[in-house]
Amino acid sequence: MSSTIAQIATPGNVDAQTTAVEGAHLGAISTRQRLETVATAGPALVLAVLEVFHPHPHDLLHVEITRWMTVHYAQLLLFPLVAWSQVMLIRRQEGGLASLCRAAMFVFGVAYVAFDTAAGIATGVLVRSAYASVSPEAWRSSILALWDHAIVGGSSEAAPVLAVIGTMAWLLGTLFAAVVIRRAGHSWRPMVFLVISSLGLFVFRTHAWPGGPLTFGSFAVAAALVAREHRHLSPTGTRCGAS
Repeated sequence: MSSTIAQIATPGNVDAQTTAVEGAHLGAISTRQRLETVATAGPALVLAVLEVFHPHPHDLLHVEITRWMTVHYAQLLLFPLVAWSQVMLIRRQEGGLASLCRAAMFVFGVAYVAFDTAAGIATGVLVRSAYASVSPEAWRSSILALWDHAIVGGSSEAAPVLAVIGTMAWLLGTLFAAVVIRRAGHSWRPMVFLVISSLGLFVFRTHAWPGGPLTFGSFAVAAALVAREHRHLSPTGTRCGAS
């Protein structure tokens, strides 16, 4: 009995047990980090791919309605998820700019969900009803009344207020995030992709191709880079091993 206890208590066995515990702990941390990376970059990557298939309506009565509705129902979930991803990106950071970024993402999420509901889903419901009627052309005035609305419409000729608010919120919030992560010790690479992401909706004035894929694809790359670099940063925000 005593020899068994002595064998268990030998330094070699203690070291092996300690190594096993540390390995399990590191494995749990690695799994959590991978899940955090997926949660941060995943929604933006999915949204970037989705926007490639977003129809460009030249005549709403001739839009591919099934694809139109599928894209807009998916966006209803993905827009707030991407806003949350931006918040997750700077979750470890504090300060004024970080708070402004979080506030901007709240505005973006609310504005774009409201915009997508009216200009996308509601317009699509009217178009689908027009298709089902004996005289689709009779629905045109009702469809255009919503599509050309100054606040909730989707016309690309005169940007509606909700789209402008959401676009400016994404622009400012993403620029704030770029500064915040740079101050936290990250390299210029994720910052560059965040700057590109901030300008996509603003420059192209659409979340369809090319504005949406560029905006959310660049954000997904930036989020992945931040997650990768974070594993090599010390708690003080400097690179491990840096002088």
